[in-house]
Amino acid sequence: MVDIRIVPDKATLGAKAAALGAQAIRDAQARFGHANIIVATGASQFELLQNLVVAEGIDWAKVTAFHLDEYVGLTEEHPASFRRYLRLRFLAPLANAPEFIPVDGEGDPQAETARLNALIAGKRIDVCFAGIGENCHVAFNDPPADFDTEQPYIVVTLDEGCRQQQFGEGWFPTFESVPQRAISMSVRQILKSALIVLSVSDERKAKATRDALEGPVSNLYPASILQTHGNTVMFIDPPAASLLTSA
Repeated sequence: MVDIRIVPDKATLGAKAAALGAQAIRDAQARFGHANIIVATGASQFELLQNLVVAEGIDWAKVTAFHLDEYVGLTEEHPASFRRYLRLRFLAPLANAPEFIPVDGEGDPQAETARLNALIAGKRIDVCFAGIGENCHVAFNDPPADFDTEQPYIVVTLDEGCRQQQFGEGWFPTFESVPQRAISMSVRQILKSALIVLSVSDERKAKATRDALEGPVSNLYPASILQTHGNTVMFIDPPAASLLTSA
């Protein structure tokens, strides 16, 4: 069952989500001497990252950060590149940067997934930061999502709803310019995280939020799989929570 926390606005959402994740990182460093995390991108992560990079008590030199997903065929210089996003908003503000494992979609995607799968294999993941899409995707696992593969990273085809969201958020000048494929962390790999911290805001995410939390667990609503995870916390603002019957 997902721990649902409705907060008044995006600023509060980002601060509280970052605080929870930061505590998980501190706890992992105290217990293991090192923390492994998963970092995400997109509009849902702006406020979270602003707060996370200034969190006190984290030795970022003792953190390994795995990248959640990236478009196939997009250069890092492109304004929509998720590697660029994380280097600007996550790595650059930190005096002691963590080890960053980026997803590079510019070369052979199958070779890149093999590289990433070898790097993450057997790693303990202490906290995964993520959001959900307007089509209820988690990472780039669009419906119908693969709930069965144990491969940590996979190559996926983006559906029209996902590509429309990326265009609508202003990352690309035209719908046609949105890539059709991506490398994504798989659902099963995300579920291996000890803690999943979700940030969900805006009315355009209201239906996906309802489907994820109150609908059946189905690969047609990929984020619904998080109902089966033992430690997922979803921070939601009132517009995103507006269709929840239990809110």
